[in-house]
Amino acid sequence: MKVENKILNQKLELIQWLSTVEDKSIIEKLIEFKEKENKDWWDSLSENEKQSLDKGLLDADNGNLKPHSSVKKMYEKWV
Repeated sequence: MKVENKILNQKLELIQWLSTVEDKSIIEKLIEFKEKENKDWWDSLSENEKQSLDKGLLDADNGNLKPHSSVKKMYEKWV
């Protein structure tokens, strides 16, 4: 609970500070930072990664799945 209170206090401090900022470049940088943080993770993937995920989803849709127990057994020496 103490960590949550500390974060809440830090947020409030930032809000108070932001309300006093007059420098347009700081506000623009903050908006740019916010937009980067809200970016969809899909957009940061390579085409190869996207194709791999699409193939996995297609396999799942077509019922080409292995039970967790069999996968666990196959990889138990590494886990």
